[in-house]
Parts: sequence; C-alpha cells; structure tokens
Amino acid sequence: MAPMTARFTRRAGLVAGAAFVATASGAHADESTGRGALRDLADARGIRIGAAVASRPLANEPAYRETLAREFSSVTCENVMKPSFVQPAAGTFDFQASDAIVAFATAHGMTVRGHTLVWHQQNPAWLERVAAVGENPADALRDHIFGVVRHYRNDGPAPVPVWDVVNEALTDNGLMRDTLWSRALGPRYLADAFRWAHEADPDSRLFYNDFGAEGMNRKANAVHAMLRDLTRDGVPVHGVGLQMHVGIGAGHTPSVTDLAANIARLRAIGLDVHVTEMDVKLQTGTGGDEARRTDQAQVYADVLGTCLEAGVTSFTLWGFTDAHSWIPGFTGKPDGALPFDTAYEPKPAYHALARVLASD
Repeated sequence: MAPMTARFTRRAGLVAGAAFVATASGAHADESTGRGALRDLADARGIRIGAAVASRPLANEPAYRETLAREFSSVTCENVMKPSFVQPAAGTFDFQASDAIVAFATAHGMTVRGHTLVWHQQNPAWLERVAAVGENPADALRDHIFGVVRHYRNDGPAPVPVWDVVNEALTDNGLMRDTLWSRALGPRYLADAFRWAHEADPDSRLFYNDFGAEGMNRKANAVHAMLRDLTRDGVPVHGVGLQMHVGIGAGHTPSVTDLAANIARLRAIGLDVHVTEMDVKLQTGTGGDEARRTDQAQVYADVLGTCLEAGVTSFTLWGFTDAHSWIPGFTGKPDGALPFDTAYEPKPAYHALARVLASD
C-alpha cells in the first residue's frame, strides 16, 4: 500500500442517493433509510464490502470485532500475510496470526482476500539476501508462493479465494519499479508469480494491486498495458485492485468520469476490477471540521457509486476505524480517514456509503 492524495470531482446525478444526509451518530446503519448495516446493504447490491484487519485489535478489542463482523462481508489481513510475517525463516512458515483472522472471517460468514504474495517491502532478511546474492531467487519466490497459497487453498479448511499476487510493481511514471525481484529475476517475475500462484491453487482468483492508477493517468495507462500484455500471453491474471488511497483538497485529481473510464477499459480486456484499500485523508488532523467531513463523505459516495455503476464487485477499505488507521504511522500526523471514529461511532462517510448502497 502507498498513499495518494486526490480530490474526486463530483458528478451530478451519479447515483440516486449519492447526495447524502449525515445522520446522528450512535446508530450503525443509515438512519435516513431505515436499512441495515453496510454488509446487508452491499449484499443486496451484489457487491462485497470489506476492510483490512489488524491482528492485535481483533484479539483485544470487543468493539473492533463487533463492528467488523456486523458491517463487513470481506476481510484482508493488513500485514500478517506478508512475507516477513508468514515465512520469517527460510522454509519455516508461521500462519498463527493470519489463521486467526481467517478463522474469524469464516465464523462470521466473511470471505478473505489474500494480501500479498510479492511486494518490495516487508520481506524477511533471509529472502532479501537470497534475492541480492542470486542464491536461486526464483526457487525461493516460487516456494514462498506455493507455501502460502497451498496453506489457504480453496479445497482446504481455511480457503482464500482471491489473492493480491503482485503488489505495486510500477512507479508513478509507469516504469518497472526497481525492487529485489526486478533486480534478481527481471520483469519476468510478474508472469512467473501469477503462474506459480495458479499452479498452487487453480481455483483462486489472482489480482495485480497498485496505487495511484485509479484515473486515466500515465501510471494507469502503464498498468492497463502491462495487464493487457500478460493476459494476451496467457498469464493467469484475473483482475486488478485499485487501492484508492485518496484525500481531499490537494494533489492529483482523477474525476469520477476518468475512474469509470479506467474501470471500463480494464474490464474490456477481461479483468475483474476491485477497490482494495480505500481511505480518504482529511489532511487536517484527526477530527477535521464539518466541511471537510462532508467533502470526505462525498468522495466515498462518489467512488462507491461509480464502482456500482461500473460493475465492480468488491469494495474494501484499508481499515474501518480511525483508532487503527495506518496513516498516522506513515505520515507522522493524525488524520480521520475512515468511516468510523476512534470510539467506533459512524461518521458522515459511513452514512454516505450506506445511502449509496441503499439506492436503487
């Protein structure tokens, strides 16, 4: 994951109900519609609504568990499926933390998104060394992918039906990112990773995941071209994840029209499109003022409404409560980027999402 600051311009009449009315806090549904929690509304619209999950609050905070189970139908392990966690030593896999999240999801009728098999960050020291000195790096990467995907194969007790196979392989200007894997194996590592994941579990849906490629910009063009070429070559890529780390008031500005156009061209080459890591930075501190919270809610509404119109079938937030957002740790500044505040009370952003899902 990586941040992107953006402001989505509003398109009039995006969906019925996209112009939201913020309701009183304290209810965990959209009071203005009288409808149920987000997952119930999303189920009725044929879309999964998910959240990234941190293992510590899941284990230690009842409010975290209760809100997650009530509001979401899909979970992504925020960190504990990444290589440094699941294979800390060569050939030694540790699934304890990720298994706990998968077990929670299974017990509450939620699906699991695997995240992530190949990334240039959060790799264990031994794997970094293997890639750097050339000690059979292809074998090491293949063995890692097989070990993780087979543990969570779809015919096993802890199925993971969707994987973010490769994460953030391109730079902002659309070039191949200089990483341990591009240096060790060259650009072929992308195709190899998808083929190995498919071999490990032919029933899994395999995604490429990236940030800053949501609109019609240079990076989005490069992502589209790369995935088009991979699919033409018969590489088992089934979809693309648009991370959607955005914010209000500054930075690059993809319009909802550009977002819809980008989704359409990705779907035209046979790919599923999911939103995988959405949050919307206020960029003014934890609470923000009423106007910024209103703008934030509109961004959530516009993006979700566009996704519903465009045929997106999975919409995941990178966390759900400001009490456990990754942003302060990354930026060093507080922010209120998620639909629930630090006390697990719904914010205008929550009600905006609910109203869009409740609209026909």
